[in-house]
Amino acid sequence: MRVGISGTHGTGKTTLVEALCAHLPGHVAADEPYYLLEEEGYEFQFPPSLEDYRALLIRSVRSLRSSPSSPPPPPSGMIFDRTPLDYLAYLAATGADPSEEADVSTLRPAFASLDLLVVTVITPETEEVLPAAELPGLRSRMNDALLELAYDDPLDAWAETPILELTGPLDGRLDVVLAALGQARRPSPDRV
Repeated sequence: MRVGISGTHGTGKTTLVEALCAHLPGHVAADEPYYLLEEEGYEFQFPPSLEDYRALLIRSVRSLRSSPSSPPPPPSGMIFDRTPLDYLAYLAATGADPSEEADVSTLRPAFASLDLLVVTVITPETEEVLPAAELPGLRSRMNDALLELAYDDPLDAWAETPILELTGPLDGRLDVVLAALGQARRPSPDRV
């Protein structure tokens, strides 16, 4: 299975990716496009510029479309910490028109490769439990843009990809995603 986790910064995406990998045998986490670009020598501005988000969008599409480079045997599944939808939403949140920023012919196959797109959103609990995130205005605008893009799909690029929006308690997210994937939760070694 291939699962993409999208959401604004500070909503627990990486924690969810790690939990899914721990509970889905043979699944590995794909590196986040930001870190991949950094490793490739890309230098980001702070806050990120439109050009930075464009580079992240391109790298994210490439990540979804490429095969994992793990040694044989390959993993049975991948969990992606961010998808192109994240960067389209950041572009929208900073004033760009996502329809003008994306190549639909590359987006469609990238999203078609996913079995599930999970969207983590800002909730009262994320605001109470998780550490305060940087750039709160951008975070909020991106959250709103992400939800609008996810459900409106103005690019007609992910209509066939099932979307699961996580609005419930943080400690229940793993079970909700596993249920959506049709997987029974396996007890972890530290659970009794």
